[in-house]
Amino acid sequence: MEIWLVRHGESTWNSARRFQGGLDAPLSARGRSQAAALAVELARTRFHALYTSPLRRARDTAAVCGPVVGLDPVPVDDLRELGLGSWEGLTIETVLADDGERYRRWLKVPTGHAPPGGEPIASLAERVGAAFQGLCARHPAGRVLVVSHGGVIASALCGWLGRPLDSIWEVRLGNASITRATLPGGRVLGINEIGHLSAESAVEGVAP
Repeated sequence: MEIWLVRHGESTWNSARRFQGGLDAPLSARGRSQAAALAVELARTRFHALYTSPLRRARDTAAVCGPVVGLDPVPVDDLRELGLGSWEGLTIETVLADDGERYRRWLKVPTGHAPPGGEPIASLAERVGAAFQGLCARHPAGRVLVVSHGGVIASALCGWLGRPLDSIWEVRLGNASITRATLPGGRVLGINEIGHLSAESAVEGVAP
């Protein structure tokens, strides 16, 4: 199976540097523009299925792309973003002020320092891996489009590239970027492809 992984367009909380995790936030004006440009790019390729995270920022991005590729987006719960516990809804600046030491440890060694009440990185990688295995079994010879999140895609890339999960935040993925691989085996074909975005709309969103 060939899998195309899209990070959702910029949300209003991305632009505000606010942690989202499992909470919902709509696309910003830039995010909607990114989704439209992404759809134009994807229209050049035939896909056999379209799956999306159930979170709004991903669903809204998939909803723009679906009509162009001729597919209805199918939500898959395990494609949701990493849960960030009590940090969800807070700005990066607030977390730095109130829980700065934990935040710095989470950036450096995330497998051992989850946010309070947050999801362990290993749990994220496990459920994402299981979701991709399921898609591969369903579409063994197909090309599948998946709209999800930075943490989801980065966790998969760590495994495919043989990198430790503690390097997950070193994998930089812009909003509405495309990452491509073949499964099983995880042969990476492209990472963070943003050539379809204008210089203005290619600003990288922050905070998962």
